[in-house]
Amino acid sequence: MEMFFLLWLFFSVVELSPALPVSQEPPPAFRRHTDPTPQQSETPATVEMATGDLVPTHFPARRAAQVALHYLNVHHGSPFRVFGLQQVHKAMAEDVGTGGRKYSLDFSVTDFGSSGSVLRCSADVLFPRTERHSPPDVQLRCEELQQISSSPEEQAFYQKHIPPASAISAHDIPDSYGNISQDMKPFWHLARVAASFIMLRESSENTEYNMAQVANVTQQETSEKQLMLRYHVLLHDFVSQEIIHWKLLSSWSPDGGVRVLETEWQPKCPHATKPPTAN
Repeated sequence: MEMFFLLWLFFSVVELSPALPVSQEPPPAFRRHTDPTPQQSETPATVEMATGDLVPTHFPARRAAQVALHYLNVHHGSPFRVFGLQQVHKAMAEDVGTGGRKYSLDFSVTDFGSSGSVLRCSADVLFPRTERHSPPDVQLRCEELQQISSSPEEQAFYQKHIPPASAISAHDIPDSYGNISQDMKPFWHLARVAASFIMLRESSENTEYNMAQVANVTQQETSEKQLMLRYHVLLHDFVSQEIIHWKLLSSWSPDGGVRVLETEWQPKCPHATKPPTAN
């Protein structure tokens, strides 16, 4: 009888024990391609909007530099040229009355699409104060940037993929282990450039966006002399720790550069009608 009671008690405890919560952290592939999480003292909730000189490694300076980086990729990115933030050297913030808040930055970027060359840049980033969300205004200057032109690699990539018979389709870039095949790297770079259009447009003083993953990409048929690519991209906002889904249609050619023709936010809730930054 005692043995029966102990067995009954054991199975009762097992049945009543709550299940362990499912982790809400982004998958490893997402975490691998986003900035490392800073100390709590650097997060927006604990950093006041100070004026004057800023600590270059802290959130306000890094967030403004990330916006300037989006601008750089929008205007100068390609399948073999995509820039990443290397270091913020100096940052200053000032209020400009009802016009908003301006950040003056001195920073370095690395060209991850080529030999890893480093460019020194400066920028003024203005976050406007408006009732409805408005994109930040960016004035950017980079050393030697004007010397960059279309490369033989880009021409070869274009000639290889412009025939309809070579149209590509892929998903999960990078995969769950953080790997990207050599053939898919140019398409990953093009997604990063195209996503920069969205990240620049949606950025505010309360966001810090990075592209986490290409969920899928499909090359579209077109009569134009452009590579036409339909993407589903996952963006990571460091501030909210949200993964935000966007679909976009982009085109690219060596002469025309990257153009974003369509964007469509994918809400988690079916009743939501506006992206997170929209008012």
